[in-house]
Amino acid sequence: MGCFECCIKCLGGVPYASLVATILCFSGVALFCGCGHVALTGTLTILENHFSKVTSDHAMLTDVIQLMQYVIYGIASFFFLYGIILLAEGFYTTSAVKELHSEFKTTICGRCISGMFVFLTYILGIAWLGVFGFSAVPVFLFYNMWSTCTAMRSPVANLTNVDTICVDVRQYGIIPWNASPGKACGSTLGDICNTSEFYLSYHLYIIACAGAGATVIALIHFLMILSANWAYLKDASHMHAYQDIKLKEEQELHDITSRSKERLNSYT
Repeated sequence: MGCFECCIKCLGGVPYASLVATILCFSGVALFCGCGHVALTGTLTILENHFSKVTSDHAMLTDVIQLMQYVIYGIASFFFLYGIILLAEGFYTTSAVKELHSEFKTTICGRCISGMFVFLTYILGIAWLGVFGFSAVPVFLFYNMWSTCTAMRSPVANLTNVDTICVDVRQYGIIPWNASPGKACGSTLGDICNTSEFYLSYHLYIIACAGAGATVIALIHFLMILSANWAYLKDASHMHAYQDIKLKEEQELHDITSRSKERLNSYT
């Protein structure tokens, strides 16, 4: 076998569907974790500088944001390992299907592991649907603030007193009602929208939400792949069992034929 034939054989054993799903999963998790971490830091800076200048008023929010950042570290590490494991499982099942008629045989342990990955990926997919919905909440809050600032700057609005237009973050439950000042009105609100922290955090939240959506799509893709691979392994095990029974019957028939010929020769 030449070098070209070896390369073609190696490329034929690559699980391209699992490879695409792994790349999509890594990209989505990286966008969600990286952008979400920086956006949370920017959000805390905006709240401290403009909405809650007393540290004790937002102490719980600070602890929650730090906890979420630690959770982001854990999510990134877990999905890095989980994506590699699923890719390796894709290589395993692809080899099992490609070599169905060779000496390679699937085991009960291998089929159980594939079934476990199907169940775990299903649970993670449901969890990431919740993460995707949760990541859309800060996008909605920042969009409301951004649209309010845009309306104040619009010449079509014809506003006589922009100081009456306010954004009160206390109504969202982010900070307590006794936080001071708790809201921003008029030119102060416009200045907040012009800060780099607001602009960066708003767009990073959008990217993080898109990353969570990409992760959901990747997990759905993984779920379809794992389900198909598990079905292939199950069929492969049944095929191997059938081939073993067939070989035993052929061997028994050959032995009976040989004994019959020997007896016939002895009688002759």
